[in-house]
Amino acid sequence: MTEGTGPGRARRGPDALVGAHMSTAGGLATAVERALAAGCRCLQVFTKNSNQWQGKLLSREESAAFLSASAKAGLAPLVSHAAYLINLASSDPAIRERSVLAIQDEISRCAAAGIPYLVLHPGSHGGDGIETGLDRIARGLDKALAEAEAGVEVLLETAAGQGASLGTTFAELRQIRERSDLSSRIGFCFDTCHVHAAGYDLVSSDGWRETLDEAEREIGLSRIRVIHANDSKKERGCRVDRHERIGHGALGKASFSHLMTEPAFADVPKILETPKDEAGKWDREGLALLRKLARP
Repeated sequence: MTEGTGPGRARRGPDALVGAHMSTAGGLATAVERALAAGCRCLQVFTKNSNQWQGKLLSREESAAFLSASAKAGLAPLVSHAAYLINLASSDPAIRERSVLAIQDEISRCAAAGIPYLVLHPGSHGGDGIETGLDRIARGLDKALAEAEAGVEVLLETAAGQGASLGTTFAELRQIRERSDLSSRIGFCFDTCHVHAAGYDLVSSDGWRETLDEAEREIGLSRIRVIHANDSKKERGCRVDRHERIGHGALGKASFSHLMTEPAFADVPKILETPKDEAGKWDREGLALLRKLARP
C-alpha cells in the first residue's frame, strides 16, 4: 500500500490505481507492453477470443512470459474479462451447460496466468423472468465454481439494462450472490457507464452519494473488486451500453472526479474500456485525466 493511501483515503495523482483493457494480439505478454506505453498501473485482458466459446490452450511459456512481464512492470491487480457468449441465465439448457464449461475454462486460464479476477456479465433471462434468471445464474455459478480451480474470484458486472439482461440493479446482483452456495468466490465489478445507463445518478454530488449508499446496502462496497471507468454516449436511464472516452460523454468530468476522490474506492483498480485509436493516444489521455481528477 502506497504511503498516504489506504481505507478512508483516496489515492492522489500519480498514485491513482488506473489502467485499461489491452489487446493480447501477439501473445498475452504484449498486453503488458501496451499497458506500460499507456501509463497503466493495472491491466485487464481477454485470455481468449471474446466472441468464441473455446480458445487455444495457454502454453506454459506464454503464461510464464505474461507473469514475468506483469510482475516486472509492477502491474497489479490483473483482471480478465470473460467471453461475451456466456449466459448462465439462458432459456436454452445447452447454452447454460456450455456457459458452465466456459467459465471453468476461463478460471483455469486465469489461474495459469496469475490473474485473480474474472469479470462476468450476469446474463439474460430471454423472457423467462427475473426470478428464474437469477436462480439459473446462481446455480450455474455453483456448478462452475465447484469444479474450478481456487484462487480466482468471479466478479459479476453491473448491467446497463438492455433487453432481458440481469444485474441492472444492485439488488439483483445481491440476490445472485445470496442464492449461491459458493458466495465467498463471488464479488462485483462496477461499470460507470452501465450504472448510469441503468438509471443511477453518478453526476451530481447527492446522486453519487445516494448511489454508493444503495450499493453499500445491497452488495457492500468492499465486495467491489474492480471498476470499469467508462463515460457514456447516452443519457442516464437509457438502458443502452455505449462507452465513450472519459469526459467526452454524458457522465462528464464531474462523475469521474467523484470516482477518483472516493475513499471507499481508493484501492480498487479503475479500468478504461473506452474507444481506442491506433496510436494509443486516447488511452493515454483518459488515464492522464483520471490521475488529474484524483488530485486534491
